[in-house]
Formats: sequence, structure tokens, C-alpha cells
Amino acid sequence: MYSTRQAVNNKAPSIFSDHTLESLTSKQKETLAACLFILPDALGLSVFVAVPMILSLSLGFFETSGFGDYKFVGLSNYRRMFADQLFLKSLLVTATYVAVLVPALYVSGLSLALLVTLRLPLVGILRSMFFMPHVVSLVVVALVWQVMLIDKIGFINRVLQLFGIPGQSWLGDPNLALGSILCVTVWFFMGYYMVIFLAGLQEIPKEYYDAAKIDGAGPWAMFTNITLPLLRPTSFFVLLVSTVSAIAGPQAFDLIYVMTKGGPANETSLAIYYIYEQAFQYNNYGYAAAMASFLVVILLLITVSLFAVTKRGRFHFD
Repeated sequence: MYSTRQAVNNKAPSIFSDHTLESLTSKQKETLAACLFILPDALGLSVFVAVPMILSLSLGFFETSGFGDYKFVGLSNYRRMFADQLFLKSLLVTATYVAVLVPALYVSGLSLALLVTLRLPLVGILRSMFFMPHVVSLVVVALVWQVMLIDKIGFINRVLQLFGIPGQSWLGDPNLALGSILCVTVWFFMGYYMVIFLAGLQEIPKEYYDAAKIDGAGPWAMFTNITLPLLRPTSFFVLLVSTVSAIAGPQAFDLIYVMTKGGPANETSLAIYYIYEQAFQYNNYGYAAAMASFLVVILLLITVSLFAVTKRGRFHFD
């Protein structure tokens, strides 16, 4: 009869046995620990993100109604996509939306962050007020603003009428609908980007500003020569996240779906909303998958371009 020590020694060697771990170098141990920590997330991302993405990419080469019938059509969906005037218009609307929204979020977020860094009374309440809209559901926000923007009887039009300004059809006029959506989006997200910029501002050493004051630099000189240069990593993050969010984020769908349904005259039909319509209203899942794949390629190109232009987010041009 073997003793307990003999029984343990006679066990098959394990990959995590003491002997195996002792034979590893310090760097190999760190690599092994990192892989073990990453493994659960990697499995989750593979099952719930990577595999669906691959299936979606492959679905773009098929024609299907979603009821189990698949017909291989090759590049037919992609040729149809580039001939679809409504899809091309949705890309134009999306480009306009991104071109206005991203700079507006950058300027408003940075401005609010600079404001709440000042020694103002009740500055904590101001921070909470600016960030408060972001904690509310986007659907709730869309419903509230839809009521406020109702023709004639909406709160916004009632306020304008008090000053003798005629009311507008904010969501019914093709020339005003997209602008109204943009205003609501900026109002909703500016507090979030304020917090990001605030974190970046707090990382800047105060000694730089003290030295600049001694040299006689004014507020604008300190902003352009100290604040902006040292906010480059934060600026890169804000530009990247706001761009991706504007193209495929929740506000690009939720606000449009609740407030305008892509109208009037498809003037607020962003690409992500048009893809939803084709998939879930017209059952063109293969066609919708092809458009979604094309949108993913656009996002990848934008991301790679931002990394290239900004030198991996550092903005070093030397």
C-alpha cells in the first residue's frame, strides 16, 4: 500500500505542476498568467462577437428571407447595394451627420470640461447637471424631445412664440429634421465627453501653468501651448469613439427610430437605420448583411486612418 506522498508522486505530470512552473522563466510565467486572465473574455468574444461577425460576412453572399432558405448569389447583394439610391443617400446623410456631430461633441465636451475646472460656486452640481442626461435611457430621451418638438404646441415652439418667432416643424421639415436630431445628440452626449476631457485635464501638471504665468502667458496662450498639446491622447480617444459611435452607435439608431423613423423624405435615414429596415421590415437579411459588412469596412478604414494620421494617438509629427 502506497503512502500519500507516493500516490501524489506517481500521478501523471500536469501542465501546471510545480516542476513545470519552476522550469519557466519569469517572462514565460507572466505570459502564461496574462493568457489565463484573457482566456474567459477571449472565449466570450469568440462565441458572441467573432462567430456572429463571420456568419454575417458570409450571409452577404446569400439571398435569404430568414426562414431557413438560403440561395447563393455571389456578389449580387454588393452590386445591388451600389445601385441602391436610398442606400447611397443614407451614406451621404451619415457622412453629414458624422461631419457635424464629431466636431460639435469635441468642442462642447472640452468647453464644459474647462468650465467645470474653474473655481465656481456649486461646481459639483454643474458637473452633475451636465452629465445627468447621459444616465437616462436614449429611448426616454427621444420620447421627451419628440414631445418638446411637436409642431405648434411643442415646448420649443411655445417658447419661440413668446419672443414673436414663428414655430417650426422641427421633425417634419426635411431641412430641419437632421439638425434637430444633431442638437438632441449633442445635448445627450456632451456631458459624457466632458468627463473624459476632465480626466485628461486633471493629468496635466499644474507646474506647467504656474511657469507659463511667470513668463507672462495669458489664458489663450496657455490653452494653445499647454492644454491642447497635452490633451492629444484624450483628443484621439474622443475623436475615435465619437466617430465610431456616430456611424454605428446607439444614438444613430435609437433616436432616429423613435423620433423620425428615417423621415421626412429619408433625410434622417442613417446607414445603420436603413440596414435595420432592410433586415427586419423587408426580410432582406442577405442584402442587409452585405451593407453591414460594407459599413464595417468603412469603420475599419476610418480607424486605421486615425491611427496613421495621429501616430497611434500621440499626434507626434516629428
